[in-house]
Amino acid sequence: MSDASHRPELGAHGGPELHVALVGYGKGGEVFHAPIIDAVPGLRLSAVVTGDPERRAAAEARYPGVTVYPTAADLWADADRYEIAVVTTPNHTHAPLARAALEAGLAVVVDKPFALTASEARELTDLAERLGRALTVYQNRRWDADFLTLWHLVEEGSLGRVHRFESRFERWRPEAKGTWRDSGSVADGAGILYDLGPHLIDQAVNLFGPVASVYAEVDALRGGGGADDDVFLALTHERGTRSHLWMSALAAQNGPRFRVLGDEAAFTSHGMDGQEDRLGAGERPDAPDWGVLPEEAWGTLGADGRGRRVPSAKGAYPEFYAAVRDAVGEGEPLPVDPHEVIHGLEVIEAARRSAETGSVVSPRTR
Repeated sequence: MSDASHRPELGAHGGPELHVALVGYGKGGEVFHAPIIDAVPGLRLSAVVTGDPERRAAAEARYPGVTVYPTAADLWADADRYEIAVVTTPNHTHAPLARAALEAGLAVVVDKPFALTASEARELTDLAERLGRALTVYQNRRWDADFLTLWHLVEEGSLGRVHRFESRFERWRPEAKGTWRDSGSVADGAGILYDLGPHLIDQAVNLFGPVASVYAEVDALRGGGGADDDVFLALTHERGTRSHLWMSALAAQNGPRFRVLGDEAAFTSHGMDGQEDRLGAGERPDAPDWGVLPEEAWGTLGADGRGRRVPSAKGAYPEFYAAVRDAVGEGEPLPVDPHEVIHGLEVIEAARRSAETGSVVSPRTR
């Protein structure tokens, strides 16, 4: 570091304490990033970038001593005070801000979507590799309790050979808001395919590997919006498994969160992981019962009439940032390899082509 006064201190985990600058303090920054960074030993939330006076006041009240910058340019001018930048801003700004952070000498975490196109994402990944800097993507839903449970069941063969994976993120929000997310264009990264699609696609690819073909139905059903708010994707993976993914803001009754069919058993679960609600309520993610699902929320494994409740794994969003700490501070593997996420963007691009043409298409490959 060029600033001799900035020497990483030892954190509670025994390694150096790394200073994190959070670029953006909307819901993403305030709810999904700041509390977790603050709770992970070895990381210190040292800076926030926001030009909004109310958000500035909220950040300073919750994290005393945090430095608040009005613009990202002000942060880059001070970059030698920090080791990691976290980009959690409107979607169309992810790639340019991540590039600027890498060029300023920082390791970078980018919220989803990683970028708006696979091409942009490849350019960022290539830049990080040339500069020798860590770059990863906040695919936090890999650490959902129900997904971790399912992942273990698939890995240990409890379902046999899985032939169909059904996954849903469904909400009941019949009135569109006047935000960029609801009323913006594809060029803005607006709509539910960019919002929830990266999660659903990433989970499917994480479980069953690369996608060979995509069929998509993409609709904007609510008045006053304009951005897509109801999407169905049918993915065929190279290994033969089919993933059916639903995301909707207009689901008055939700379907199962997961319904996974194998040739020996099925697994079904309902409801969403509770970590988001607890973070939104202001809880710290280092509570002893963090990520624990009550028994009534456990999924069911087996066949009709012979199913049994499966104890849920603990949800573990902090594990992402603990892995970021170890990757940046100690050279350990990244929690999410950006190359994996590039393929998810290829699937999103293929979904848009499919919806426009009404045909089954193949994701672009490099």
